[in-house]
Amino acid sequence: MIPRRAALALPFLALPASAQEVWPARPIRFIVPFAAGSATDLRARLFAEPLSRRLGQPVVVENRGGANGFLASEAVARARPDGYTFLFTANTTHASNPALFRRLPYDPINDFMPVALLGTGVLFVVVNNDLPIRSMRDLAGAAAAKPGGLDVAWGSASSRVAAEMFRHMAGVPFNMVAYRANPQGITDVIAGNVQAMFLDTTTAMPQVREGRVRALAVTSRERLAMAPDVPTVAESAGLPDYEILTWNGVFAPANTPTEIVNRLAAQLLEIMVEPATTARYLADGNTQRALGTADFGRFVAEDIERWKSVVAAAGIPVE
Repeated sequence: MIPRRAALALPFLALPASAQEVWPARPIRFIVPFAAGSATDLRARLFAEPLSRRLGQPVVVENRGGANGFLASEAVARARPDGYTFLFTANTTHASNPALFRRLPYDPINDFMPVALLGTGVLFVVVNNDLPIRSMRDLAGAAAAKPGGLDVAWGSASSRVAAEMFRHMAGVPFNMVAYRANPQGITDVIAGNVQAMFLDTTTAMPQVREGRVRALAVTSRERLAMAPDVPTVAESAGLPDYEILTWNGVFAPANTPTEIVNRLAAQLLEIMVEPATTARYLADGNTQRALGTADFGRFVAEDIERWKSVVAAAGIPVE
């Protein structure tokens, strides 16, 4: 016969360890769907270190690049919803991909819980320094004059769609050259293997500051405070309706405990306004727009529809 005290303890002993631990009790993973050195990777690392200090556990950034973000997104969608695996991503996986592909190996809405929006950004249009191109009108003219069009690199959905939209609106030919990630693409622009690229400010700015590439324009409707001499595409090309924006955010697998998601969101939003974070965002030309769980979820649903409209307007075939 089991003593009454031992019998009362048995249900608690039978509970899995994870049900008894206080989150977080072990390292947390941020899975990034792009290569090391990409804008999203750098953003994830910007948050990982202070988050680790706050939570008292390591926050490990794990890069799973390639396949348009499919690999990383599917891995997180299928991960245990225990609060130890998160997707630190960009609009590519959760807004652009649903617009570009008929079928995805993950559901951007139902397979995830939105945690927080962590800023928005724009793209630079850059060209190889040896080219006599000084404006977006020059770029359009050079594309029209070159048989087959200019070779334009892209390493993310945003990079591709931004270039395709300009090609469509300006009515000029581009030969789109795919890369695993934006850092690889800009390397070939610098080397002269391709002529131009539309890419995130985080990746572009160091190259522009060092004079390795020439910045022609930014894809926002207004000029950036950190690059006031660089016009917008709308100004430089005479295309008033042209605009492409990007964003970063964090998602958990569906069914992750709400209290964990809310606690992580609160910590991330507090880190967002720390001086070091603010300085990094300003230096990169990004906007510190922050949204918590519910608002971020609505934002993503609306942005999917916005990207579908952009892809349709650019005449990009849905794969």
